[in-house]
Amino acid sequence: MHISQYRWFSRIKHPSRYLGGETHAIIKDPSGVEVSIALAFPDVYEIGMSHVGLKILYHILNSLDWLSAERVFTPWVDLEQELRRRALPLSSLESGKPLSQFDLIGFSLQHELCYTNVLTMLDLAGIPFLSEQRGSNEPLIIAGGPACFNPEPVAAIFDAIVVGDGEEAALRICKAVKEWKQAGRKNRAELLEELAALPGVYIPSFFSVRYSARGTVEHVEALRPGYSWVEKAVVPDLNFYPFPSTQIVPIAEPVHDRFTIEIARGCSRGCRFCQAGMIYRPVRERDPREIVRVAERGLRETGFEDLSLLSLSSGDYGCVLPLVRELMKRVANHHVAVNFSSLRADSIMSTLMEEIKRVRKTSFTIAPEAGSQRMRDAINKGLTEEQILDAARKIYAAGWNLIKLYFMIGLPMEQEDDIEAIIELSRKIERLGPRGRRHNVLNVSVATFVPKSHTPFQWQPQLTMEQGKQRINYIRDRLHGKRIKVKWNEPEGSWLEGTFSRGDRRLTHVLTDAWKEGARFDSWREHLRLGTWRDAFERHGLDPDFYLLRQRDESEVMPWEHISTGISKEFLLEEWMKAQRGIATPDCREQCPACGICESLSVSPVLFNGSAFAENPVPSTPRTEGRIRRLRIHFTKLETGRYLSHLELVRLFIRAFRRAGIIMVYSKGYHPMPKISFATALPVGVESLDEILDLSLYDSGNVGRTSDLVNRELPAGIRVLTIDEVSAKERPPQVKESTFQVSVPGSVKEEEMIRFLRLPVCPLVRKRGNRERTIDIRSQVRGLQLISGNEIEMVMRHDGGPEMKPSEIIGEIFSLTERQVEEMRVLKTKGILV
Repeated sequence: MHISQYRWFSRIKHPSRYLGGETHAIIKDPSGVEVSIALAFPDVYEIGMSHVGLKILYHILNSLDWLSAERVFTPWVDLEQELRRRALPLSSLESGKPLSQFDLIGFSLQHELCYTNVLTMLDLAGIPFLSEQRGSNEPLIIAGGPACFNPEPVAAIFDAIVVGDGEEAALRICKAVKEWKQAGRKNRAELLEELAALPGVYIPSFFSVRYSARGTVEHVEALRPGYSWVEKAVVPDLNFYPFPSTQIVPIAEPVHDRFTIEIARGCSRGCRFCQAGMIYRPVRERDPREIVRVAERGLRETGFEDLSLLSLSSGDYGCVLPLVRELMKRVANHHVAVNFSSLRADSIMSTLMEEIKRVRKTSFTIAPEAGSQRMRDAINKGLTEEQILDAARKIYAAGWNLIKLYFMIGLPMEQEDDIEAIIELSRKIERLGPRGRRHNVLNVSVATFVPKSHTPFQWQPQLTMEQGKQRINYIRDRLHGKRIKVKWNEPEGSWLEGTFSRGDRRLTHVLTDAWKEGARFDSWREHLRLGTWRDAFERHGLDPDFYLLRQRDESEVMPWEHISTGISKEFLLEEWMKAQRGIATPDCREQCPACGICESLSVSPVLFNGSAFAENPVPSTPRTEGRIRRLRIHFTKLETGRYLSHLELVRLFIRAFRRAGIIMVYSKGYHPMPKISFATALPVGVESLDEILDLSLYDSGNVGRTSDLVNRELPAGIRVLTIDEVSAKERPPQVKESTFQVSVPGSVKEEEMIRFLRLPVCPLVRKRGNRERTIDIRSQVRGLQLISGNEIEMVMRHDGGPEMKPSEIIGEIFSLTERQVEEMRVLKTKGILV
């Protein structure tokens, strides 16, 4: 039974994140599946569904008939409590199968602050935390992601860890499990021996660590002959794995709600603070013709209105201008906006901006990282102040009203003057912004720098938490004003991240201890419990400052010494020496920096130029438009559809219309939107037999066929009933009365209903967050009838003013408990238009 079918589910926050059943989700027949893997993302749905790695693995693994990959995310604290209270297991979105019944559970470790969420998911599945505590009948617990380049703080939790690119490694692991099952073997150790032979697969139990009297790692001992270190897995050419166009279309709005294509992996710039730039070398670009093909097909299959070109530095893509021009030629007249995950201020800004703004202006971000030229030289950013200011000037001149800036504090060798430089550079950019704007023209984001493994700064101490707070507060106070808004990452989160980013295996017990004391969602400001973590460190006799504030000796054995990225230690040390002298290392597209990765891994950069389109142009399909029509659509909102918010419902219909090939009419101006209007906005949890929306579109021929096309694209519970053409001059649909049928857990008293109906007024305080408002609910109720002992029919008036929810009104009339209100079923049976 899916959790959405329980009565208590209606009181869960953001219930749509747990529904599943999205467009393009894959549910396989269990009888044909030999190996099952749960792709576990240790954060909420909205974060996990934004992650491109999850999209790639989901597509690759499910492309094999014998293999089933399903998704699971960390439940928010309210659902976790309900699952525990009712002894319900954590289950997958696709089939609702408990995690403990999968062959493998693969965790994506994107950062160190997700570790407690891993424990939450394992515990809700009834799976022991430590690998040594699990038997052969329990799932194989594996992990991958950037945090796995120093996996030691969580090494004891996982049976196997993928270091590097996951495409080939994940397939090979699943194949090994398949063969192990087919052979009827039960010994988990035998399986781990086979996995250890796979490129990029790290088996933590095959190593032991010895510590010195000072607490540093003295020696990492290999326990298997010929398995003394692990070299990262690398996909030599991304084009070996076509990028998925049939991506899942989320119901709950993800953080990055768009169709995303990874156009390149790796970065050639060599910023010394950036772990991703080091561990994902060399640069491998995707074929631009394939990008265009995937974009056109994917946008058609998903209905997304935004296309994101993803890489560590998208503006450096070898033929970025020809690619963007080609894409805009194909998608602009379909009202699809193209945006970049990252653009450098020295990229070809002007031409790109002219192309991007053809549809609508997406956000623009500049990441100077440091305020002073001295610090930018030290980190090898390769940007001058003139380039940054020129880019900002062009962005504002092209019509953008807001720019986002990213800075770090606490970089090695930072001085007070460097903090002042952040303030001065921000002010210079603010003065370039449009005058007369009521809102801010500049967002300045500040974060404490966290040194990471496998970077030239891995030996350096981190800023103390107190220093981080002082510097952030200083920047915030100095930039206070209407035109600049300062945002920041909490230094407490950076403190915890820094402790684990260069931590060792002794931190595993600190982690499990803190989790038992309530640590959850540590990357979320409202949930990070610093005291809980300090107490856990103290109970285990470990000092977090040992991991954070200590200058490491160049000869010290690092906890990740046996994990190889292919970059030599000599190169990292040389880069640190250059940083101290402010000496630049050239872009490896221009000159090989001799980092060692291409030689050690036998790979080379994969680059493309603009000639790809000239040699083999891809034909485009022109858009056709007819006369404008306005349709009135009646539809249901039943079953799991009742858990969609109004905004989620609007987005759902827009994308369904786009997938159905309906050409909608858009508004004009800065941010064009489809001309669609709903008669009412139902509260979350309320079902309806008849909702109404109006849609303006270009002539699509047979209206009946339109109904069929749209219904194919809608999830269960939401169905188009009728479509009628109305005059374009008719006012948008507006409901003046709604009839609700309400089923209450338990019974209600008729005398309470009679008492309410006799009242001239009945004020009730509505609370929404910190705001309160008194509303007369008696004037909202036109009729009330008791159908049975627990069923009520209520007719509500809608006068355009603030309203209470039907459940709140019934709860007040019959003096129901909070739980009764939360668990009642509310069905709208009829609506009368003005």
